[in-house]
Amino acid sequence: MDQLKIGKFIAACRKKENLTQMQLAEKLGITDRAVSKWETGKAMPDSAVMLELCAILKITVNDLLSGEVVTMENYNQEMEKKLLELVKEKEDKDKMLLKAEIIVGIVAFIPLLLATIFVAYNQNIEEWKRGVIVLASIVPFLISVPFLIKIEQKAGYYKCAECGHRYVPTFKSVLMAPHMGMTRKMTCPACGKRSWQKKVLTKE
Repeated sequence: MDQLKIGKFIAACRKKENLTQMQLAEKLGITDRAVSKWETGKAMPDSAVMLELCAILKITVNDLLSGEVVTMENYNQEMEKKLLELVKEKEDKDKMLLKAEIIVGIVAFIPLLLATIFVAYNQNIEEWKRGVIVLASIVPFLISVPFLIKIEQKAGYYKCAECGHRYVPTFKSVLMAPHMGMTRKMTCPACGKRSWQKKVLTKE
């Protein structure tokens, strides 16, 4: 989506309704700084206020996401285009999240690896000190685990090997599932069968 175009459109619609940024912000229960960020293309309206914003500006959500008033002639075409753009944006964000998961996992694992090597090559260290070193190196990894699982849960979908259904599982099901890389053994909510399910980025 062209955030700059959408921002200019919001500003034009606001002025058409004879509203200042402050007045629009007050109606939405937000700060005028947020409105300013929208209009300069630095941010997009949150989904929580989008419908109310459109009602105030007397436009549709499709108009807002298009950055212009969409006529009936090209309504379906524009709607399809926006949906495809949203899907593409989600896929790109999911790819970035999964890459971040790998990087964070590696960074969190390095202290444990170094501590293990250090302890292995320094046999003359007292047992309690060895324990403290290993335990201290485990802490960063343990702290990172919930964040890594949350990323894996939210980014993309899991595909059932039995029926092909793609879905976003619960945090608990991902946490408790045996896994090999990004493939986890879980129960499909559609067919109820348990299988090794691969991580995929697209819904269809």
